[in-house]
Amino acid sequence: MVSVKTVLTAYEDIGSGNPVVLVHGHPFDRTMWLPQVERFTPGHRLILPDLRGYGDSPVVAGKTTLDVFARDIAELLDRLGVRQFVLGGLSMGGQIVMDFYRQFPERVLGVLLADTFPGAETPEGVRARNDMADRLLREGMGPYADEVQWKMVAPGNDSEHVMRMMKNAPPEGAAAALRGRAERPDYTDVLRGITVPTLVAVGRLDEYTPVEEAERMRALIPGADLAVIEGAAHMPNIERPAEFNAAFERLLNTVWA
Repeated sequence: MVSVKTVLTAYEDIGSGNPVVLVHGHPFDRTMWLPQVERFTPGHRLILPDLRGYGDSPVVAGKTTLDVFARDIAELLDRLGVRQFVLGGLSMGGQIVMDFYRQFPERVLGVLLADTFPGAETPEGVRARNDMADRLLREGMGPYADEVQWKMVAPGNDSEHVMRMMKNAPPEGAAAALRGRAERPDYTDVLRGITVPTLVAVGRLDEYTPVEEAERMRALIPGADLAVIEGAAHMPNIERPAEFNAAFERLLNTVWA
C-alpha cells in the first residue's frame, strides 16, 4: 500500500512499458480489470488503484467527491514516479477520469471512458443517491447487488466476479462515494476540451449509460472513437473482454504509434 494524504491506497502495479492507469467503478475494486491485465501485460505497465473506501483500501465514511478520488490517483502516481500515462475508467471510474483531466490535463496521454456519462446529477438523482447511501449502511451490499445484477451484467453472461465484488464492497465506502457523486459537476465542457486520443466504449445493452449517451459523448470530444460492445451491459470489459480489448488496443496503438 501507498499512503495518499493519510489514506492508504491499495493498488496493483503490473508489467512494464507504457503506463496505463485504470480506475474501477462503483461498487467494484481493482480486480474488475483482470481481463485487461491478462491482455496488456507484458508490453504495458498497468497501474490499478483501489479507490478509497473500496477493495483493500481503508474504509472512509462520510462523503467522497470525485475530485478527491482524482487527487488520490494523482498523489499515488506521484509517489510511483509516473508523470504521464493513458487513463481509463468505467462508470464512476469514468467520471473520476473526467475530473482528473479537468485538474491535470497535462498528465494524460490518452483517455478511455467506458459506460459513463458527463452530466451533473438531477435533483431526483441527488435524493436517490443519498437514499441509496442510507440503505447500504442499513442493509449492507447484498440486497443491492441482487437487485442490480442483471443491469450490471447482461443475462447469459457470467456475473460471478461482478457479484463477488459488489457484495464484498464496504458499505461505508460505497455510501460515501454515492453521496459524493450526488454533488458532481457537469463535465460537458471538460469533454469538449480533451485534446488527446480518446475511446468511448459502451455495452449495447447498458441501461445505466445507453448507447445514445455514448454517442453524445463521442460527438463532444474532438476526434474521439466509439466502440459499442455487442452482447454486453454495464461491464463490457468483463462480459466481452476480447471485443473490449480490441477497441482499447486501437487506442493504445494510437497513443504510442
